[in-house]
Amino acid sequence: MLRKWVLFGGLFAATTAVLVGCNNSQPPTEKAAEPKAAPAKTDEEHGHKPGAHGGTLVSLGKDSYHAEAVFDKNGAVRLYTLGKDEARVQEVEAQELSGYATAVGSTVGATEVKFAAKPQQGDSAGKTSLFVGQLPAELVGRTVQITINNIRIGSERFRIAFSNTTSTHADATMPDGVGGEESQKLYLTPGGKYTAEDIKANGSAPASVKYKGIKSDHNAKPQPGDKICPVSMTKANPKFTWVVGGKTYEFCCVPCIDEFVQTAKSKPDEIKGPTEYIKK
Repeated sequence: MLRKWVLFGGLFAATTAVLVGCNNSQPPTEKAAEPKAAPAKTDEEHGHKPGAHGGTLVSLGKDSYHAEAVFDKNGAVRLYTLGKDEARVQEVEAQELSGYATAVGSTVGATEVKFAAKPQQGDSAGKTSLFVGQLPAELVGRTVQITINNIRIGSERFRIAFSNTTSTHADATMPDGVGGEESQKLYLTPGGKYTAEDIKANGSAPASVKYKGIKSDHNAKPQPGDKICPVSMTKANPKFTWVVGGKTYEFCCVPCIDEFVQTAKSKPDEIKGPTEYIKK
């Protein structure tokens, strides 16, 4: 009888130990929630630096193309069309654009502004990379928002909106179109129609260095007989001159000198004499 109780007691103790061991197991911990990815930036949050002409860069079609809007003191508005790479000029079909300008804070309805195609040097026949419009007198000098509902680029159509709240080229310090080592290489190495003698005549320095701190003031309506910039076709500024091929040219700003020197080196046959750049 005693042996039965001892055996029963041993079995009871073993069973109790097993049960206690099971009850002491820790409950499974919950997996920490993974952090959510930050939402992608929208077009409205996507910022751009000032353009080569000192204007405001805006994107078209989620950065498929770009445009640079430049507001001049006299109310002229220039719109340069650019590629996905903001440094690349984008030719588009020559067309008239209809924009609608509204003064910020005004209760008056929008005023229509027509933008005419003004092909730049190097643009193909029937193409343009520049449009120019004129604000009405009552909007000149005011903060305005302009919306263009339809601009055709290839087989696509885009809507573009911009304002002069970010920067205006006429009031901004002249930007450097090309900088650093790229600028040194462009201006201090001869090529095409740009010779070693030209480099010496220009002071052996890039245009951005020679004209640093000088402000540019554009006039999109040159009069007959006025010298015009070979690149933008706006009125030339005698402050900005550059010697190419032994001849002196006048420009509107440093970025246009950059582009002209690049053309003189890579496409010398496209360079005309200074007398060709006079408003007829």
